[in-house]
Amino acid sequence: MRFLTLVLLLGALPQGQEDPAKQVAELIEQLRSDLADERDAAAIQLRKIGKPAIEKLKKAAADSDVDLSSRAKAILDGIAMDANPLLHPQKTGMNRKAPPEFKVSFQTSKGEFVVKVTREWAPRGADRFYNLVQNGFYEDCRFFRVIAGFMAQFGINGDPAVSAVWKAEKIEDDPGKESNTRGRITFATAGANTRTTQLFINFGDNSRLDRMGFAPFGEVVEGMDVIDKLNSEYGEGAPQGNGPNQGKIQSEGNKYLKQDYDRLDYVKSAKIVE
Repeated sequence: MRFLTLVLLLGALPQGQEDPAKQVAELIEQLRSDLADERDAAAIQLRKIGKPAIEKLKKAAADSDVDLSSRAKAILDGIAMDANPLLHPQKTGMNRKAPPEFKVSFQTSKGEFVVKVTREWAPRGADRFYNLVQNGFYEDCRFFRVIAGFMAQFGINGDPAVSAVWKAEKIEDDPGKESNTRGRITFATAGANTRTTQLFINFGDNSRLDRMGFAPFGEVVEGMDVIDKLNSEYGEGAPQGNGPNQGKIQSEGNKYLKQDYDRLDYVKSAKIVE
């Protein structure tokens, strides 16, 4: 009678809808199929199910059946990739309009500094920076090019998979409304309309950069002394100098930097504070 009452109150499950745990178990069993089409269909469905399937997939990944284990691990990797917004630059969450003004607190290996962004200065740059910060892009990023008296550059993600997808995500230039003076923060470029994720903070008056398309979008309002203390021992990057090779940072990430440039300072966290 109790079961009948529940059925009457809740209604039957919609046609074709199964108990999720049972469905996941059946799909994992289907990964053992001798038919590639069946295995592929199961893998696609498990990846769509995502987080609710993770625990059972982890058990399958530890199974003694090597084929099942490798298939389960591949699906787990895919679910993790889907869950990381930084691997999906085109999604809405990575392309929101920034507020007219906002501040970002950077916690670094040398201490805290705060950047105030004024969107009007460089709207496209401010929007890109806002979305990258909101989604954790700059966490664990190294200040890989610090040149005393000139600037401190950072903004290559420590994960090569993330770096790979952002290399092509270029934004158009902003008309430069402000100057590259001490404390101003600006996107690095490799020519017209090539800004992606890399930033630099000016140590001094670099107003000569203004006519080259470098448009500041904000400035350090607290903790400029922290910027001044960033490790500059490696100087200019390779091949011109003794610092890290940007191509290798892109392809090998923090593994390369920790191995060969372990004294670089880095961002611990970057959060919008107002």
